[in-house]
Amino acid sequence: MIFLKLTWESLRFAMQALKSNLTRTVLSLLGVTVGIFAIIAVFTLVDSLEKNIKSSFSFLGSNVVTVNRFQFVGGPDYPWWKYFRRPYSTYSEYVFLKDKLRNAEAVSFSAGANTTVQFGSNSYKGTNLSGVSYTYKDVYEVPVQSGRFFTESEINGSRNVAIIGEKVANTLFPNSEPLGKEIKIKGAKFVVIGLFELEGEGLFEIASKDEAVMIPYGSFTKLFFVGKNGIEPSIAVKGMDSDIGMMALENEIIGSLRAKRGLKPTEEDNFSLNKSEFIMNTIGSIFDVISAAGWVIGGFSILVGGFGIANIMFVSVKERTNIIGIQKSLGAKNYFILFQFLFEAIFLSLIGGFAGIIIVYGLTFIQLGSLELVLSFKNIVLGLGISSIIGVVSGIVPATLAARLDPVEAIRAA
Repeated sequence: MIFLKLTWESLRFAMQALKSNLTRTVLSLLGVTVGIFAIIAVFTLVDSLEKNIKSSFSFLGSNVVTVNRFQFVGGPDYPWWKYFRRPYSTYSEYVFLKDKLRNAEAVSFSAGANTTVQFGSNSYKGTNLSGVSYTYKDVYEVPVQSGRFFTESEINGSRNVAIIGEKVANTLFPNSEPLGKEIKIKGAKFVVIGLFELEGEGLFEIASKDEAVMIPYGSFTKLFFVGKNGIEPSIAVKGMDSDIGMMALENEIIGSLRAKRGLKPTEEDNFSLNKSEFIMNTIGSIFDVISAAGWVIGGFSILVGGFGIANIMFVSVKERTNIIGIQKSLGAKNYFILFQFLFEAIFLSLIGGFAGIIIVYGLTFIQLGSLELVLSFKNIVLGLGISSIIGVVSGIVPATLAARLDPVEAIRAA
């Protein structure tokens, strides 16, 4: 109980010391403020940028493996010439895998192209047109705002029906409801049966549903040549949540597809399996480097701030040597003296860190186009944690010297 009471008294002494020297307090915490601001600002920017970029690749889906000729992630020795000679995936392979795979939740087949969509005198250029199988909705999210997805009979019968994005709808039908209307794609008429939910602008406009038009795969093949020397289709396989890392699924796909393509045991795979995690991990590794740079930039500022606090604490010990002597002569314990100066250093550092975080929070209100800055709770805790550590490191030596002063010599120092 006495320990807690003395600790509380130490806190009060520390607060009073800070209040009595406001100018010195403000000047000494500036270094920590700048350092914490630099680190947390970089981390906030990196986290927000990484989140935005990864959300731009959300169309790749989660727990999804795609079968392609090319590997998504390459390096300086990327053998593109070898991948270029590989065969295209086929619809028969999709059917084979759909019936064969036991570790798959769903298998889909799709192909895409850029084209122009028309309605009367209105047209939308650069539309992301995709032809999909009925199982596409089981592999990827298809956010339909109004209307519906294709029926199985519409897919199997290659009906001319379409689901369109918000931007396409607003351009083609600025003053009317798009559902039930006929649009033209390469001269063919398609009835609009659905409207995608609005995605909004991202940092990267990659495969945005706002500019997309989706039709049955059979209808797509009537408009575009799919296969060798034409548009390359893609097989996508969604794994089960119980298959951690989707290793079982990948092995099953490799074995099944090798058998389907008649590859000998000595022949290497003539296809690539790609996962969204490949891209996400690459993005993550890039931002790890940027975060490390943030530590270096902010670290120097914090180091300077830490030296500044340590210097101020040595001055405080020198100024209050006589008071320390009186306190010790009246029976004050060493830890009581130590806590006074240690708490003062920690408070200085925490105030500086909190000020730096407030500045970063103010920056989150700045409009940066499609990039939204968000100061996360994790970064707030990190900033205050670093501040506390800097306070302890900067204050421990002067606080220890103060606690070890001889009371008689301390009183004489007046």
